[in-house]
Amino acid sequence: MASAEMPAAVLVRHGAAPEHQARPVPRRGAGQALIRVTAAPISPLDLLCATGKSYFGAPPLPYIPGVQGVGVVVEGEALAPGARVWFPCDAGMKPGDGSMAAYAVTDESAALPLPDDVADDLVAALGLSAIAAWMALTWRGKLQPGEQALVLGASGAVGQVAVQVAKLLGAGRVIAASRDQMALARALTRGADATVDLTGGDADVLYQRIVAACEGPLHLVIDPVWGAPAEAAGRALGVEGRLVNIGSAAGPTARFESATVRSRLHHILGYTNNALTHQQKAQALAEILAHAATGRCTVDREIMPLARVGEAWQSQAAFARRKLILTP
Repeated sequence: MASAEMPAAVLVRHGAAPEHQARPVPRRGAGQALIRVTAAPISPLDLLCATGKSYFGAPPLPYIPGVQGVGVVVEGEALAPGARVWFPCDAGMKPGDGSMAAYAVTDESAALPLPDDVADDLVAALGLSAIAAWMALTWRGKLQPGEQALVLGASGAVGQVAVQVAKLLGAGRVIAASRDQMALARALTRGADATVDLTGGDADVLYQRIVAACEGPLHLVIDPVWGAPAEAAGRALGVEGRLVNIGSAAGPTARFESATVRSRLHHILGYTNNALTHQQKAQALAEILAHAATGRCTVDREIMPLARVGEAWQSQAAFARRKLILTP
């Protein structure tokens, strides 16, 4: 097996889409499992790392991207062959290859055995995005039953899950915000009580729209976008309100006025999945999958063959409303 070749997505130049090439099947090391990949999502972190400009530094080339995947164990020490698992990889963050190939290796301690009642493509679409949404709401955001929550960037996978999970966790009112009108309409069918259009306005305009959508104090903001939307949401936060930043899709900087932050005792919090232990990730995803199995948590997605990775990569970079899932 280890001497054979496999189809893979290979990044040969920073800032470019991966190419479909043949690569050797990877060898597993001590404490690792060899996985036959059945579904590998293209995640925002994959796109960021591939630019060579992430805070992890430029990954050595060439490499196979893919920070997570779903598959079946071929060889392992603790995991039995044939076990179906979700697994993370460090591709793009550390030297080494990831999940966008027919086979991948992962640390056995990081793999999560999967229930039979959630399809591979849905597990892949949820994955790290669902973990981020869950932990931003619970661990960092400390959402309490009855509180009012605003989800910025509700079109992406993190935002889609955050809207649904906020409601599942007992939020009294959930507001979804996005520039995508179709995504806002979708959010209303999945738990959002109100929406905010983020198009065509500066922070002042967006602040007015957010305030108009609120009923009483705004307690928590889940923010994958930063920039002007985060500025506006920060102004709208009530006393001891929390803003949890997950990403910077709308811009790398946001301005918060000292007087507002101090007088209202605001909490501006950062979040990254990389701060979590394997156990925390597995527990969070297991909670999400239990809801997914009953139809209460989903993500819009599209399956494409690995051979079309270049097309899928460009499509995911341009359009966040549905998750692109590669199948070898």
